Amino acid sequence: MRHLSALLGLLLCAACVGPEDTPSNVKDLRVLAMRMDPPELIAETCSTDPTVLADTLVRPVRLTALIPDPAGEGRDLDYTLWACASQNDDTCSKDRVELARGITKGGELVVDLFPGPGASRLPDGTFLAQRILEEDLYNGLGGLRMPLVLWVRGGGEQIYAQKLMVYGCRFFPEMNANVQPELPDLLLQGEPWVEGVPRELSGPGPFEVQVPDLTGREEAYVVPSFELKPVNLQEAWEVAWHTTQGTFSPNQTGGADLGGGVARHRVEWTPPRGAQAQEVRFWVVARDGRGGMSWLERTVKYTP
Repeated sequence: MRHLSALLGLLLCAACVGPEDTPSNVKDLRVLAMRMDPPELIAETCSTDPTVLADTLVRPVRLTALIPDPAGEGRDLDYTLWACASQNDDTCSKDRVELARGITKGGELVVDLFPGPGASRLPDGTFLAQRILEEDLYNGLGGLRMPLVLWVRGGGEQIYAQKLMVYGCRFFPEMNANVQPELPDLLLQGEPWVEGVPRELSGPGPFEVQVPDLTGREEAYVVPSFELKPVNLQEAWEVAWHTTQGTFSPNQTGGADLGGGVARHRVEWTPPRGAQAQEVRFWVVARDGRGGMSWLERTVKYTP
């Protein structure tokens, strides 16, 4: 059974995390996450013929990329977005179609795609979706995943990030399109940490941060088996933790263990030694393992 993962985050060149860094610490240009709205499009008819699926493939989608650039001081960033044929082509160097290009700044980049990337054709007129199916060992079983690659450049830094646009079809009546894994407000030191309200912290830490109980938010869903029978599954969200100062431990939480249990989303943030009084930014990114993704941004006013 194919896993429905839809993010293959890829950090290259100067934006890579070096051996002296920790994944949770964001000091330079990054693409921390990309989400598609909607995260999945479902066709009522199952077919390997893109012309039959045209109504679904052309539906508009929105791509939102989370691009922190804390050292950039508000500089301009050039970006290019491609749709590609191969998930293994990290930089989308061949069999690609340009979807958008422009200039942005650190923060959130929003690109509305109409028609959607599923309508893309290669220079020879072939539907890109058709080329993807030709390279798919499973011939589309479990959905068609179209790689979108975002290339961001600023100064001497550049970064590539890949996101899969998921197209499915309704093999069984109980199959429904995925929805985004929206996180509830966080708890910081046991108290609500809500958007737009910076919290004040002082001292060496560590400080506890927690995602409240996700019961009722993690979806049950159905996928086809190789025998084309329904398989019932349950989401187990993974959460990645990032900050401009200090470190999170652990830097990723959640997911299902080998026994089927789900880990708690509880971490500790430790400020760096010798830190000065400053504003510290945090990003918390949720992934549902099926292509859905969302994030929260929070701020702390920290004093030693």
